[in-house]
Amino acid sequence: MLKQIEGSQGVAQAVALCRPDVVCAYPISPQTHIVENLGLLCRKGVLQDCEYINVESEFAAMSVAIGASVAGGRAYTATASQGLLYMAEAVYNASGLGLPVVMTVANRAIGAPINIWNDHSDSMSQRDCGWIQLFAETNQEACDLHIQAFRIAEELSIPVMVCMDGFVLTHAFEAMDIPDQADVDVFLPPYSPRQVLDPDHPYSIGAMVGPEAFTEVRWLAHEHMLAAIPVIERTQKAFQKIFGRNSGGLLSNYCMEDAELAVFSMGALTGTIKDAVDEMREAGQKIGVVTLKCFRPFPFAAVREALRYVSRVLVIERMMSAGGAGAVSLEVMKALKGTAVDQKTVYAGLGGRSVSKASFKKVFGAALRNELQEDEFFLDLDRELLSRQLEREKTSRHIGPLPEALNRHVNERKLARGEEI
Repeated sequence: MLKQIEGSQGVAQAVALCRPDVVCAYPISPQTHIVENLGLLCRKGVLQDCEYINVESEFAAMSVAIGASVAGGRAYTATASQGLLYMAEAVYNASGLGLPVVMTVANRAIGAPINIWNDHSDSMSQRDCGWIQLFAETNQEACDLHIQAFRIAEELSIPVMVCMDGFVLTHAFEAMDIPDQADVDVFLPPYSPRQVLDPDHPYSIGAMVGPEAFTEVRWLAHEHMLAAIPVIERTQKAFQKIFGRNSGGLLSNYCMEDAELAVFSMGALTGTIKDAVDEMREAGQKIGVVTLKCFRPFPFAAVREALRYVSRVLVIERMMSAGGAGAVSLEVMKALKGTAVDQKTVYAGLGGRSVSKASFKKVFGAALRNELQEDEFFLDLDRELLSRQLEREKTSRHIGPLPEALNRHVNERKLARGEEI
C-alpha cells in the first residue's frame, strides 16, 4: 500500500510485518522514531504476540536481543552513533554466537565533538564485528531491506545491520509502498532457530575458547560471512519476484554502459550524485555510478566486475580514519588489485555537511580531466578556517579544546561579516 509517511515510520511498519517476538527499545537520535512507532503498533494491537521491552541502555538492548534470540525468538532493535559504541561488546557477542538478530543503524557521526548529524562513522566502526551490513539508498529501500534482513539472518544464523542515513532518510517524508502482511508471510517463513535453549538437549552458550581453537573459530566466521554473498543475491531476487521491486542485493549500476569515470557511493548521498551525473551526461560526459548496497560481506568479485571497464573511479567516503584511509576505499582498492583503474577518494558530507550538485560536478569534472591531483580529496574543505587554526597552534600552546577553537573562529568570521551568531 502506498503511503506518504516518515522514513522511520515506514521502517517500523516493515519490521512489524516481519512479526518479531521481541523488540528491545532504547531511544537515541535519529532512530528514536522507529522504536517509538513500534511501541505504538504494539499498544494498538497491530503488532501482536510481541514483547516490547524498554531497556536502560543500548548495551542492555543488545543483551536482551541476544537472550531473546537464544530463547528461540525473532529479535529486533535499533541504535545510532554512540549508542552503537556503547553496545559494541554485545554486538560482537551476537555474531560470535551466531544469532540472527536484526538491527537498524540510523547512521550518525561519532563524537567528540558531539554531532547528531549523518555520516557513516558509527557502522564503519563496527565493520569487523561479524554482522552483515546492508545500506539503504532510499526510504523505500530501507523498508524493503528490513524484510530481506530477517530472511537473510535466519537462513545464515548471522546478525544483520540495516544502515540508513540518519535524518536524511529517518526523518524524511515521502511515498513508500508498504507491503501487505500476506505477501511478507509468503516471503518470510516463521522463525526456526538453528540453536535454542532446550533442557532436553543442553549445551553451553558463550563458552570460552582457548588459543588452540580460536583461529579456527575466526576462520569459520569469515567463511560463513563469505557464504552470505549468494544468499543476499538470492534473497533480493526472491523479493523482487513477490514484490516487484529491485531493492537490495550487492550493488547497482547507473549509467555505466560507456562510463570512463565511475563514482562509487553508498547510502542516501547517491541521490545527489545521480542528479549531478545526469546533468554531466546531458553535456556528453561519460560518467556513471556504482552504488554499494552490501558493505559486509564486501562483494569483491561484483565490485571488480562493475569497475573493470572504467579508467578512473572516485570512492565517496562518509567517514575517515585519522592517520589512515577510508574504509570503503581500502576495500575497493583490494577489489581492483592488479587492474589499471586509477582510484581516488573524496570525503564528503562528514558530520552531516550539506553537499550540492555543484560541488560534486566540480570534483567529478576535475577527475574526468585527470586534474584531481590528490589521492584523497576533502570536498568543500574550509581552508581559511583551517589556516587560522593552524596558525594559532603555532603561536599559542594553550589553545583549548579543538571544537571550541573552531567554533570561535566561525563566530569571529560571522561577526566580521555582520552575521548573527
